[in-house]
Amino acid sequence: MCVERGWTNQLWTRRAGRLSRHRRSLCTPVTIILCLRTIGVQTQLTHGKPVDLPSPSASVNNPASVVPPPLGFAPRVPQGFAVSILARDFEDPRWLAVAPNGDVFVAESASGRLVVLHDPLHRPERDVFAEHLLLPFGIAFHQRFVYVAEGNRVDRFPYDPGTSRPTGPPQHVVDLPPVVEPKTPGIYGHSTRSLAFTADGRRMFVSIGTSTNMSLEDDLSRAVIIVCDPDGANRRIYARGLRNAIGIAVIPHSGKLWATVNERGGLGDDVPPDYLTEVRDRGFYGFPYTYVGTHVDARVTARRPESAANVVVPDVLLGPHVAPMQFVFYEASQFPRAFWHGAFIAEHGSSNRSRKVGYDVVFVPFREGRPAAAATPFLDGFVPDPGKAEVYGRPVGVAVATDGSLLVADDGGKKIWRISYRH
Repeated sequence: MCVERGWTNQLWTRRAGRLSRHRRSLCTPVTIILCLRTIGVQTQLTHGKPVDLPSPSASVNNPASVVPPPLGFAPRVPQGFAVSILARDFEDPRWLAVAPNGDVFVAESASGRLVVLHDPLHRPERDVFAEHLLLPFGIAFHQRFVYVAEGNRVDRFPYDPGTSRPTGPPQHVVDLPPVVEPKTPGIYGHSTRSLAFTADGRRMFVSIGTSTNMSLEDDLSRAVIIVCDPDGANRRIYARGLRNAIGIAVIPHSGKLWATVNERGGLGDDVPPDYLTEVRDRGFYGFPYTYVGTHVDARVTARRPESAANVVVPDVLLGPHVAPMQFVFYEASQFPRAFWHGAFIAEHGSSNRSRKVGYDVVFVPFREGRPAAAATPFLDGFVPDPGKAEVYGRPVGVAVATDGSLLVADDGGKKIWRISYRH
């Protein structure tokens, strides 16, 4: 079964990592909730109810090898859209954030820098806003500050909103659990700290992942999302049991917090699915005891505490090991109306599945603040053969430019793509 994109009369089916089109009769995206991403892998709306999942199986290690694409390569986008390169030659472009003046801030995690693209739609000049940071990732703007989440802290930089240049030294906001030292040089586990402010700007959310793939954390400030004042005061845990909520964002109209979560590995190709979900205040999402509600992880032998008895079932299952990263709600109007208020999600791609999945940007339509259908592919084509290691890029960051075009950071290809709609 597959899901119709909802903005065209074509059905899009994922088979073995390739996209194919089939003409069918129109149907509403609300009534069809499954989309076949690859054989045996489904995306699904849960409506908060328990769902059946495949049984665990043997797991594999299948990392990607980024190779140069063929001459003239461009990712695939739906009919009516155009894709181009906004900027290239980054070291490690990851999180994207559009400043109030339209400049684009780029977190280069590996190099420890924040780079600014000034007026990127017309003259993409760039300069370094900050450097010598520890694995910077999440970026948010509040009043006259640029907030930056690093591997072990959140700092804020006074800046000029007109020129996007710093006006003073950074100010420490809050400490975070430190990044675990890597066993492999250059590979850091769950260093991605993300930021988002409440709609009224009075509180700040910060996501913190686990220290390892599967661990019963002694540090209760891991596998959580915390909330605090903009100056770091009044900190508390907002939600628990979120293994690695790499992307977090607030819906402007409702003020609800949503997150993309990377689930655990080691249970085979087909479980557990990564997901997009509303994050409820004081909600518990299962990690490490269970996944997707009450599916028990038999590797955890510790007794589950009473506080973990009521597990929240995530809203949208994206498929196992797709590795969802940053996402953005589309609050512009350049794209057709079917995209308005929906979520674009960058999927970094699998590293522990026999056939590759992810390596794309998917779209989840929203109606009245809730998901209206399962995820469907929007930008892909980075995987020439899902049975092999080679890929052409790895989407990781997404943002909406001031003209309503979609920007996608590709840390494998070291560039930023721009997708626009041709009227």
